[in-house]
Amino acid sequence: MTAMSIQEPARETPVVHRTDVLVVGSGPGGLAAALAAARCGVEVTLLERFGCFGGNITTVGVEGFAWYRHEQTVEAGGIGWEFEERAKAMGAAVPESQSLSYELDSEGFKLVADRLVVEAGIHPMLHRQFVAPIMEGDAIVGVIVESKAGREAILARRVIDATGDADVAHRAGAPTWKTPVEQMQAASVMFHVTGVDKKAFMEGVKDNPQTYADWSSGEWQVETSGKEDDMYSPFLGKPFEQAIRDGVIPADLNTIGGTWGAVHDNGDMTYMNLVHLAGCDGADPDSMTRFEIEGRKQAMHAIEALRRYTPGCDGVRLRNFGMTIGIRDTRKIDAHYNMTEDDVRNEARFEDSIGIYPEFIDGYGVLILPTTGRYMHIPYRSLVSRGVRNLIVAGRATGGDRIAHAATRNMACCAVTGQGAGVAAALSVKHDKHFEDVNLADVQTTLKKQDVRIH
Repeated sequence: MTAMSIQEPARETPVVHRTDVLVVGSGPGGLAAALAAARCGVEVTLLERFGCFGGNITTVGVEGFAWYRHEQTVEAGGIGWEFEERAKAMGAAVPESQSLSYELDSEGFKLVADRLVVEAGIHPMLHRQFVAPIMEGDAIVGVIVESKAGREAILARRVIDATGDADVAHRAGAPTWKTPVEQMQAASVMFHVTGVDKKAFMEGVKDNPQTYADWSSGEWQVETSGKEDDMYSPFLGKPFEQAIRDGVIPADLNTIGGTWGAVHDNGDMTYMNLVHLAGCDGADPDSMTRFEIEGRKQAMHAIEALRRYTPGCDGVRLRNFGMTIGIRDTRKIDAHYNMTEDDVRNEARFEDSIGIYPEFIDGYGVLILPTTGRYMHIPYRSLVSRGVRNLIVAGRATGGDRIAHAATRNMACCAVTGQGAGVAAALSVKHDKHFEDVNLADVQTTLKKQDVRIH
């Protein structure tokens, strides 16, 4: 009989680096956190498991960073806005098709992130996977990583968990909760195609305009506030419905459908958000393996349907997949304050706000776009976990219920929480204060100096 576990021998793990602030994960939240902390004058290290910074933007291929933006949208500004401006300046962004934002080029943004990290004097540590926290009682004092170099230790005075899945907080013993798999938002395998006749495709879009009301079809039913229903959306559904009727796509793949991003003059069409994989657990590597393979297979079905039934796509072919599957939903911390559905639907206001976010909800069958100037505050307390000292959380793992998560999980909001966490971590180091005890007025003043709107 195979043993259910093994006993590893005791070993010494070399300490390869020490830092004031260690950010684990470099997605929009982690990258913003590292930049914000470094700009406060402390030593910052940015740890990333892949070979580039940017998270969902670069490794997954989610290029629509602020696709919610309309004329009356009110935003926090700060580093999230800087991501777009720097990408535009470096030729790594194009106008987004359904909003007043710019779509970030997933490959070009790798260079944008590199430059931001180098300019800020951040110590980069790519190709290292977080394995375990290093604890002294209830305080985290560093992390263990694994890489081609073996097992290593990194020590830090403060740690920012920007893993998206609350990996550091969870393994450090902080209370977390995980959405039941059957209720998780679907995962997506993103892809880009080429061989599109832009003129013919755009004429087809003009002849058959789609709206957000069209999102409610087949397996999906999307709740809106009503004002979204007649607004234009770059939605593709009919080609896949026809493909199922003709037997080109298996009948059980009735969740294929969604939005396209940008169509380029050279025939590229990027940010194809058409594959939606219910039941994928982003905290389970076996589940992710199965759905990575399934998602790529479904993407090829989608491309075949585009080729047969979509104007301008006769010669369409795969250009590339995202480096990894896109996960929307796993663990969240039980924070000192957990945001609620009422908060994100009804313009919550908090004295400890570290930034604002427009009334944008996207997930769990709800879509509300910020077209009327409404916005909420993001409270500092929702970033601070219980039970573990020296740890703060940025990104989609901050505290909140399901519908709150459908708002705060979005990349621009992750940048807001990241910038708040980074400033708080820097001031926590400078004044030798626990995260619960940092002076919020100082945090808010510093965020304002970093061009963040907090009220």
